[in-house]
Amino acid sequence: MPFAKIESERLSTAVVRQIEDLILRGILRPGDRLPSERELSERLGVSRPSLREAVGELQERGLLSAKAGAGIYVADVLGSAFSPALVKLFASHDAAVFDYIAFRRDMEGLAAARAARLGSDTDLAVVDTVFKKMEAAHTKRNPTDEATLDAEFHLAIIEASHNVIMLHMMRSMMDLLREGVFYNRTVMFKQRATRELLLDQHRAINDGLQARNPDAAQAAVEAHLTFVLTCLKDQTEADKHELIARKRLEHEQAR
Repeated sequence: MPFAKIESERLSTAVVRQIEDLILRGILRPGDRLPSERELSERLGVSRPSLREAVGELQERGLLSAKAGAGIYVADVLGSAFSPALVKLFASHDAAVFDYIAFRRDMEGLAAARAARLGSDTDLAVVDTVFKKMEAAHTKRNPTDEATLDAEFHLAIIEASHNVIMLHMMRSMMDLLREGVFYNRTVMFKQRATRELLLDQHRAINDGLQARNPDAAQAAVEAHLTFVLTCLKDQTEADKHELIARKRLEHEQAR
């Protein structure tokens, strides 16, 4: 008969599975520091030896890393999504920027539709909270905080979609966005009129989500990122035109 004796799960294995799940769900993020050994063992209700065994296994598997005198951290498991050579190639070609935005538009549109259908009330409250922070940051002259919250808003939607593959894939791409690999987000916030439009677009996305309207949420995301794509293409063309104009001016002044 195809039956095997049932054995109780070791405590260290249960700890491993819980930490794995927190990383998989994006609750524990790369760079997050775990609580001290004493605090974590108390929270989990396990002995320190069981906790050490679990942490050791997770370190061997590359999910956790130790920093001398600083503690245990979630490893940068997203850093391997793109090789350094590929990242450099992305950054040096305009076509990669445009493809990146188009890819985000497709993926995040689906994520918004899923979030509207499957996200919990708490998930949507997180999205709404980030949007309210965006509204507050919008009143500041310096657009840096608003640009940062822009990325957090989109990540909150992806988290609310509850698709762990999409979550980790898109989070790795957002990290490249933060580093300015694809484009500098603050460029999008230079003109006050553009800032107003972008805030209105995010408001439409949030409204669709809070109403739990998948079609409206997806359409709002797609419209927003289409606008971003158009703006970046226009800026690229404008930069090329300016370069030509400067050459003409230099030539005229030298005559």
